Amino acid sequence: MAGKTYQYLLDTLQQRGALLAALIDPMDYASPKDAIKAGKEAGEAGADYVLIGGSTGVGGELLDLVASEIKSGLSVPLVLFPGNVTTLTKHADAVYFMSMLNSRNPYWISGAQTLGAPVARAMGLECMPMGYIVCEPGGTVGWVGDANLVPRAKPQLAAAMAMAAQAMGMKLVLTDSGSAPANGPLPPEFAKVVAGSIKVPYIIGGGVRTPAQASSLVKAGADILQVGTALEKDGDVKKTISGLAKAIHDAGKGRKKQFEI
Repeated sequence: MAGKTYQYLLDTLQQRGALLAALIDPMDYASPKDAIKAGKEAGEAGADYVLIGGSTGVGGELLDLVASEIKSGLSVPLVLFPGNVTTLTKHADAVYFMSMLNSRNPYWISGAQTLGAPVARAMGLECMPMGYIVCEPGGTVGWVGDANLVPRAKPQLAAAMAMAAQAMGMKLVLTDSGSAPANGPLPPEFAKVVAGSIKVPYIIGGGVRTPAQASSLVKAGADILQVGTALEKDGDVKKTISGLAKAIHDAGKGRKKQFEI
């Protein structure tokens, strides 16, 4: 049986065709207050859910504070995007329970998950199993996770990993090119190959800054786009989220995917 947050994703995908996830990394803001403000504004402006996480430094009292304050003003789910076992807090609805499928280090494939599962259960967090695939250029997460980066010119490699994730029972797949890649988001051709290979919701992260980029990726098959750096750099969170949400929802309008979960 699907958990409440995962069922929300499935139901909202059927309604809107595609979703926007706003990612807040507290370490990238000048203060916790600024991160909290951005998270609340993202929810108010049209993000379908809000993520909190980061590759380094996000945990403990900082995470508890930011998560609890954002959650208090949010009408959509708050989901954790963990960088390690420390990126867990009871003040969220759910957690991406990720296995980095192309890490060279087994810690990121199953070790961190073994350590984190009892903690997540004790906190009452809904765990959403996810196949996590890091692509070029990879950014901080690629370095921290010791990833064997998937080349942008080889989407069939990511598709094979995505198929493996679904075969192993994972309910989401995320291809991530890292924070603010210089060459922008993964190309639509890449998204099309991966999206066509699986029957679970497909998420793309890294580099999406403009409504045009968002629209092209949804039209290529992405179900969810997660955006973080654009919120930090573009200044007006509400304006940025509103524009991206409209582009994503318009591009997904009328789409009714049949997921096999």
